[in-house]
Amino acid sequence: MKTVVLSLGGSILIPSLETNALASYAATLVRLADRFQVYVVVGGGGEARRYIGCARDLGVDEATLDELGILVTRLNARLLIAALGRAAYPRVPESYTDARVAGLSGRIVVMGGVTPGQTTDAVAAVLAEEIGADLLINATSVPGIFTADPKRDPAATRYETMTPAQLLDLVSRERMNAGSNTVIDLVAAKVVERSGCPMVVLEGHDASRIEEALMTGRFVGTIVAQEARSILPL
Repeated sequence: MKTVVLSLGGSILIPSLETNALASYAATLVRLADRFQVYVVVGGGGEARRYIGCARDLGVDEATLDELGILVTRLNARLLIAALGRAAYPRVPESYTDARVAGLSGRIVVMGGVTPGQTTDAVAAVLAEEIGADLLINATSVPGIFTADPKRDPAATRYETMTPAQLLDLVSRERMNAGSNTVIDLVAAKVVERSGCPMVVLEGHDASRIEEALMTGRFVGTIVAQEARSILPL
C-alpha cells in the first residue's frame, strides 16, 4: 500500500468554525484510506490567525505566537479526527515518532504543528521524509505554485512542473513570521529538495480534487519533482 501525506491548509479545512469542510474531507479521506496509508497535517487557518493577531497586539513575542498557533493546529486536527470517527487514529501525534507509531495502526493519522518557527507545510514535508512517503500533497487556497501571488498580481503564471531546486529558489527570500501565509515555507522547500519525495500543490477547497488527482491523475496544480512523469495517478 502506498503512503500519502496531505498538508491541509487550515484556511481550506476550517476557515472559521462556522464555515468548515470537515464532513466533506472526512468522507473523502475515508475513501482514500481504502487504497492508501493516509497521513494528514492540518494547519491553523483563520482561527489561528485570530489568536496570533490578538496576542501580537498585546506585544507577545514571536516564539509564544508560534506556540499559540501550534495549539490551534492540534485543536483543528482533533476536530478532523472526530469527524473521521473510527477511521482515524484517536490521538493527535505531537512528534514525528508518535506519527510513525500511529501509522502502524493502519488508520488515518492526523496531526498539527510540531516545531515553533515552522508552518505545518514543513511538518508535512518532514513527516513525508520520515516515513518514506510516496507522495506529498499540499492542498492550499490557490491552484498551484505561481511566479507571484496570483491574488495580488494578475500577471502571475502557474508552473505546471518545477524541480525542488526551483521551488527552493522561489521561496528562499520569504520572511517567516508566526501566521505567515506563503504557498510553502523555506524549511518545507529544503526538506522536499533533500528527501526527493515528489510533491503536488493544488487548490483544495473541494476535497474531491485530491481524490481525483490520486485516482486518475487529473488535476490543476503544480508537480514538484526531479522527474514529473508518471507521478500521478499514484
